[in-house]
Amino acid sequence: MSWTTRIDQELCMGSGICAALAPDLFRLDGDRAEPVRQEIPADERAVDAADSCPALAIVVRDGHRTIGPRP
Repeated sequence: MSWTTRIDQELCMGSGICAALAPDLFRLDGDRAEPVRQEIPADERAVDAADSCPALAIVVRDGHRTIGPRP
């Protein structure tokens, strides 16, 4: 099973929380974050990063179902 990650560059404020929580999944590129890879193996740290993002810029999906950030 694989998940996809996306970061909305308009919302991202470059806090770096995602990169600190999961540096193999997210990185800072200048003043914005980006996923290291769009498609990842299922990894709860991606959802934790989405939940921790102060701008709610990270979206994690399992197929068509959004699993992060959690409501």
